[in-house]
Amino acid sequence: MTESLIRLTRLPSGLTVVTEKMDRVETVSLGAYVASGTRNETAEENGVSHFLEHMAFKGTERRTATQIAEEIEAVGGHINAYTAREQTAFYVKVLKEDVALGTDIIGDILTHSTFDPDELERERGVILQEIGQANDTPDDIIFDHFQETAYPVQPMGRPVLGTEEGIRGMKRDVLTGYMKRHYAAANSVVAGAGALEHEDFVRMVQTHFADLPRLPASAAVPGIYGGGEFREDRDLDQVHIVLGFPSVAYGDADYYPAMLLSTLLGGGMSSRLFQEVREKRGLVYSIYSFNAPYMDGGLFGVYAGTGESEAAELMPVVLEELRKVQSEINPAEMQRARAQVKASLLMSLESTGSRCEQLARQVQVFGRVVPTVETVAKIEAVTAEDIERAAAHIFRAAPTLAVMGPGDKVPSIGRIAELLAA
Repeated sequence: MTESLIRLTRLPSGLTVVTEKMDRVETVSLGAYVASGTRNETAEENGVSHFLEHMAFKGTERRTATQIAEEIEAVGGHINAYTAREQTAFYVKVLKEDVALGTDIIGDILTHSTFDPDELERERGVILQEIGQANDTPDDIIFDHFQETAYPVQPMGRPVLGTEEGIRGMKRDVLTGYMKRHYAAANSVVAGAGALEHEDFVRMVQTHFADLPRLPASAAVPGIYGGGEFREDRDLDQVHIVLGFPSVAYGDADYYPAMLLSTLLGGGMSSRLFQEVREKRGLVYSIYSFNAPYMDGGLFGVYAGTGESEAAELMPVVLEELRKVQSEINPAEMQRARAQVKASLLMSLESTGSRCEQLARQVQVFGRVVPTVETVAKIEAVTAEDIERAAAHIFRAAPTLAVMGPGDKVPSIGRIAELLAA
């Protein structure tokens, strides 16, 4: 990708427009990315960002819910949305000749949604089913319990979907009020990637996003890591375990070392945890590590699903790998981890959808689009000593443990801390 094809314009309203013209593609991915998510919600509003995501496609002043779906699918396009802890996104993928339509629809749903009471009640039922499905999926809901334990009694620890009680009682004015406060021009980025011209796209955005409120960007509540232990003794065939630690934010010096650490430790079939825990000992079907950065911190964790009889042996093996990676990294595994991270980055640039999302996220996190060559250089610059330092910093902090299922043989959080410190 040629970095010179990336253009950025900040409109007088405070709205940022960023594009990348990609050669040899016939499509365009475009979307509106609002820097507001679960961490911006009060306790009474928990789940409202996700509720808004659902309601966005349920009708505007000019379009019914059916018309939104029919218009985008009449040109072969796709429309979707997602909610995260720090961002809510609404996006489409269309052929290059339909960019104006896609921009119109995304702008319409962000500025003129009606929140029809009947549609709201129907969607409330859909979200309640989604929450019920998550609760019935232990390898999914375990991460909500882990997050809540890591960030107790604060927005960063609350579930993205909200709770059944909260969604049942959420009134229409909670949705409209939250949207007015947080869905502002200064808090949003409109991004496009593919076969488009920047100046044309900016004119479309100026037209279709003109009614976004011109308010100051909303401040998020800082996340304060707590740590601790959660256990639920469910009647399950497997024990689901997440062990985690406070990690680094996007702009931290150890951001790239932590990324490579996660890949090296549990990011693929050649990773230490996969090889030692699954291939050599057969203790699990699934095990992996993850590094989740936020604006002001992050979480590093290991997930494992294991049988009740294997649970006692599993944790000491995992903890031994966490200890060893603080001082024993060999060149071959270092190179594999680096290659995996670089390949993942570069392969993602071939997708208009991935590139569109990356543009928006980089602008919101760093205030600019980070050139790919700069990112690759930072990945290349990470040394084994950098990873060992990051591992020592992360794994010597107070841990968080979440266990679901027949987990009596999983050591306590206190015992885990002792074993790591040994």
